[in-house]
Amino acid sequence: MKLVLAPMEGVVDFKMRELLTDIGGFDLCVTEFIRVVDLTFPRRVFVRYCPELLNGGYTKSGTPVRIQLLGQVPHALAANARKAVKLGSHGVDLNFGCPAKTVNKSRGGAVLLKEPEQIYQIIKAVREAVPTEHEVSAKIRLGFDDDANSTEIVDAVQQAGASSLAIHARTKRDGYKPPAYWEKIPPLLSRLTIPVIANGEIWQVEDALRCQERSQCQDLMLGRGALATPDLAAKIKAYKADKPYSPLSWENVVYHILHSSMHQDENMSDKYFSSRTKQWLSYLKRQYNGAHLVFDEIKTLKSKQDVVRVLEKYAISPDLDSNHNSKAIPK
Repeated sequence: MKLVLAPMEGVVDFKMRELLTDIGGFDLCVTEFIRVVDLTFPRRVFVRYCPELLNGGYTKSGTPVRIQLLGQVPHALAANARKAVKLGSHGVDLNFGCPAKTVNKSRGGAVLLKEPEQIYQIIKAVREAVPTEHEVSAKIRLGFDDDANSTEIVDAVQQAGASSLAIHARTKRDGYKPPAYWEKIPPLLSRLTIPVIANGEIWQVEDALRCQERSQCQDLMLGRGALATPDLAAKIKAYKADKPYSPLSWENVVYHILHSSMHQDENMSDKYFSSRTKQWLSYLKRQYNGAHLVFDEIKTLKSKQDVVRVLEKYAISPDLDSNHNSKAIPK
């Protein structure tokens, strides 16, 4: 089983990828999309979206990272894909699932689900441009308004030469409203010979198991569930391997936030860490009662120093007890 960290625009950036892969369980990360119109971007743009390129395309903990591209012009996407892998991206992912209105208005993301032929032309151009040793993956939804043309979409993906396919088991119209329709994936699998990754509404280990059963996919993509439970991937892997696992406590999660270096980015404004922490707490509140308390304490704070001071009150290293003493057994 492979677990992939989903690309989430404005949320799963370099810092978040580093933090979540440090905790463990992920086999691959996909970046936020780089929106392509008609230019081939310079190196600095790829590095801005994927600083892991400076580390051979790996996170600090050694998880490979794949750049995602979004657009509708085949030759422009092909040129940027070729450059991405040359710079060190572990393959290239193509976004046909983003539901944002601003993106769809310019014929990007999920709106292309209405045009399987265009999806085919894009993937084919990228596949021909990228050396065969590099994967070209695609991420789709079941359809735009409905799933009536889902078979045409997956046929286009495979016939164009994609290496693998991630299916978010909802339509664009469904957005992110539960449920995810995992049971609609198996009829599509019968048409495919490439690996398929199931995505959508995986919040707990039990969800992962149900998703595998209903979708008939072994490989899964985790998005919001990994933000709500940062060690979700590690929990799933431990369960599948029948290994004991001690989940992160709320205090451990706060420790990871503090030691993720999210607040040490000098390229960002002083308000960046405060805003990102509040954003993340909105997910963490789903699983940790302590997140409500911390959010209430920092909701009016703006500076990173003030937010850090609050977090420091609650943080406990996974290797320390509640008194901040080492749990290690003395030799």
